Amino acid sequence: MADIFKALADPTRRAILDELAERNGQTLFEICSRLAARHRLSSSRQAISQHLDVLEAAGLIETRREGRYKFHHLDTRPLRHLADRWLGTDSQEDP
Repeated sequence: MADIFKALADPTRRAILDELAERNGQTLFEICSRLAARHRLSSSRQAISQHLDVLEAAGLIETRREGRYKFHHLDTRPLRHLADRWLGTDSQEDP
């Protein structure tokens, strides 16, 4: 769970998740382009790739390789587990 919080602590990684939530299955080039155009983030491709590695290690994204390209997909299951832990969505409702 600490990996999830570490991944979410960085604003660039949150912007990456926002972009994948809006349009899933993007390549590194597409993510970099969208971050530059929409969030004014001019990080290098290597830096964005490292952010993607952190997100993948935390279970927040999954990658799929297709030929030369690697596609990144948002996985919200770890976030649901966090919500269930503190909000008790699977247990009783608030009084």
